[in-house]
Amino acid sequence: MRIAVFGNTYRTEILTHIQVLLNFFNQFNTTILLEEELYNFVGESKFCNLDGVEKIVNNDFEADYALSIGGDGTFLNTAAHIGNKNIPVLGINTGRLGFLADIPAENMLQAFEAIMTSNYRIELRSLLFVEASDGTNFDYPYALNEVSVLKQDSSSMISINTHLNGEAIHTYQADGLLVATPTGSTAYSMSVGGPLVVPQAQNFILSPVASHSLNVRPLIVPDDWIIELDVKSRSHCYQVSLDGRTVILNEKTKLKITKANFSIKIIKQLNHTFFDNLKSKLMWGMDKRN
Repeated sequence: MRIAVFGNTYRTEILTHIQVLLNFFNQFNTTILLEEELYNFVGESKFCNLDGVEKIVNNDFEADYALSIGGDGTFLNTAAHIGNKNIPVLGINTGRLGFLADIPAENMLQAFEAIMTSNYRIELRSLLFVEASDGTNFDYPYALNEVSVLKQDSSSMISINTHLNGEAIHTYQADGLLVATPTGSTAYSMSVGGPLVVPQAQNFILSPVASHSLNVRPLIVPDDWIIELDVKSRSHCYQVSLDGRTVILNEKTKLKITKANFSIKIIKQLNHTFFDNLKSKLMWGMDKRN
């Protein structure tokens, strides 16, 4: 078995987590691979013995499982490394909320045991695929959470002419527009008033950011629709972010957003659901009167 590990190197406690991981999997016929930055970080610390551990270079690797140790940002980065490799990902949460990385660090060993005994379930999560009319080459043109189209300056809003399946539906006058997956419904989209959507839903969410019109609300559309965006800005440019990876585009550049032709596999605990996450992390449905 080969297990690829990705982690947040901004927190030194990851060294302890890596040591726990190595101690556990060294009991089995398992090869551990560390993402290059993480490998170098652990190696320079001399905290762990990396004998037999492989380094992932230029994203050239094969594995049976992937582990993400950090917060949801680390998980999104891991998903970008995995891409269409069809490798199931387990998220260990050492950050804050943790909707994607939802296994508490103190439960790491139980999660590892579940992998070794196949005592888990797999959730398939859809992604967005982005194309630019001017041929801009995104390093990774996919987003697991959301694609955000935002103004680049702070002085004025932008106009986003939006077409769905070729039909002009609205021109958003706003600071921006988010196109989110069900996975991303608990992230940026939620913070601007977007709805919560169960991960299994086959939809995308369009949520304006600081809309100039109070009667323009978030919109849910089927995920097999084609979303086309034409942005106008006083600065003649705008920024587009794919899960936080940002590129500045000229306003003449139009965007086409569709569903990716592959999914990300997320490893989930058998006894834990999306609604358990909502209740524990967002206090969803909680009533202090009870």
